[in-house]
Order: sequence, then structure tokens, then C-alpha cells
Amino acid sequence: MTAEHYKTCARRTRLGGLAATLALLELVQILGGPRGEWLRYARGPILHGEWWRLVSGHLVHFDPMHAVMNMAGLVLLWLLFVADARPRQWAIVALVSAVTISLSLWIRHPEVEWYLGLSGVLHGVWAAACIHAFTRWRLEAFVSAALLVAKLLLEPRLGALSTALLGGGLHVVVVAHLYGALGGLLAAVVARFVPEL
Repeated sequence: MTAEHYKTCARRTRLGGLAATLALLELVQILGGPRGEWLRYARGPILHGEWWRLVSGHLVHFDPMHAVMNMAGLVLLWLLFVADARPRQWAIVALVSAVTISLSLWIRHPEVEWYLGLSGVLHGVWAAACIHAFTRWRLEAFVSAALLVAKLLLEPRLGALSTALLGGGLHVVVVAHLYGALGGLLAAVVARFVPEL
């Protein structure tokens, strides 16, 4: 197998994985009901034993615009960084980010009655991608990390960059972006020291 053929196969595999991920997210969105109400993070139902919402809430969206914005972020991160780690490592990053966000909201922000969307997890993937990218190209990793830190520092003061595009009463819980980034950072650092992951 030539190097060019290998690169072509790898590209197709990455794009196939992206298409499968987007299709799965769309299926979960349909199953989640209107505005994700059957699967979103919601304190009341979680108190009554619906623990899966701690993870499933990150897979459903408020409306099509919310979903499109999150999918665009996923596509961008996928195209830039998917080759920097194995699929299992990215899955661990996403899961750790989701759980970190949900537990942080549960413990530190009881005023947040409900939450949904992939943006917090995407910030976790972004943070982990910065760590992984240092092994490939330090400048790209540094610029990406600087953009992420700037975004996380500005959002509490200025609000989410996407707020103007979202309507219908959706309030962006910007602190979820910070918790997601911390979860992704933790997962990436652990993965660096535990190669079996």
C-alpha cells in the first residue's frame, strides 16, 4: 500500500466516522422529543432516578439552529484534530467532559433547572485537541489554546458568542463551556500518562 493510498483511506475513514456521528446525533435528537425534553439534563427527573440525562442531555438540542451551530463546531473540530488521537480516546474525552459538566452543574449550580446541547462537550474536545496537537504542530496547538482561553475568559462578561443567533428563549449556560474544557483537559492529560486508553 502506497503512502498516498493510505492517506486516502484514512481520510475516507475519518469522513465516514464523522457522517456516522452526525447521523447518530440526529437520531438521538429525534428520540429526545420536542426541544429535547425527554433526554435533556433536568434536575427534577434526575432526582427521580433518570440518571441517563446526565449524559443524554448533551446529545439533544433546543431547536434546529442550536443543532446546526453545534454540528458545525463538531465538523470543524473533527476535520482539524480527529487524526491526533484514537477514536476511543475521543470517546473518553467526550464522556468525561459530559459527566464533568453535568456533575458541576448539579453541585455548583442548582439554579440551572435544565440544560441541553453539545457545546460544552465540544469545548472539552477542543481543550483535549490542544493537548494532542502539541505532539504534531506546536504553533497550531498554541494558537488553538489561546483562542479557547480567550473565549472562556470573555464569555462570562460578554455572554456566549452564539447568543445572537439563538432565539426562542434559549439561554446559553456559558459556565458549561468552562466545565467541559476542564473535563476535556483532564481526560487528555490522563490519556497522555496512560497509553492503554
